Amino acid sequence: MNDLALIDLGLKDYQETLELQYQLLEKINNGEVSDTLILVEHPHVITVGRKGHENNILQRDLPIIEVERGGDVTYHGPGQIVGYPLINISEKKDVNRFLRKLEDILILTLKDYNIEAEVKDKHTGVWINGKKIASIGVSFKNWISYHGFALNVSTDLSYFSKINPCGLASSVMTSMEKILNREVDIYSLKAKLWKNFEKNFYL
Repeated sequence: MNDLALIDLGLKDYQETLELQYQLLEKINNGEVSDTLILVEHPHVITVGRKGHENNILQRDLPIIEVERGGDVTYHGPGQIVGYPLINISEKKDVNRFLRKLEDILILTLKDYNIEAEVKDKHTGVWINGKKIASIGVSFKNWISYHGFALNVSTDLSYFSKINPCGLASSVMTSMEKILNREVDIYSLKAKLWKNFEKNFYL
């Protein structure tokens, strides 16, 4: 089994976290460090992926950052766990398998909370009864992944009204707390995510 390190940044600026990803990309590529999963929450920010459309940004009162990940426009903020798996897939070179693994691990983690989630054809991410609870957008350099997923835990969903998330209506977004109608402990959720990554990613 491959070694996978964990870095938990707590609440961290998006740009600073992106710089850390760039540094780790080089170190993983040079064999200096192992594959790494970063878990983090970001202060309010809008990011625009490679397929981003400017008209999907409806309000411009938050920082807007253009990035290399796939996908369109999304929002990050407190109460949303963002995961950046920096993983070398040069042996298999299978991006589709990588994306499906991320979806599987998110679905397994939600199942730990008795939330039955699913995938949706032609819409990468994780869904519950037609509502989107987790978004995924990745990029690769030398077959090492960066960027990743965003899972809405206690996210203030009203912030999604500032954009058309992934080109969809903001009303499509949901969160764990909205579904469960109770608080979710973020630390224990991170532990479950980490456990599911360790057990399932390299299978």
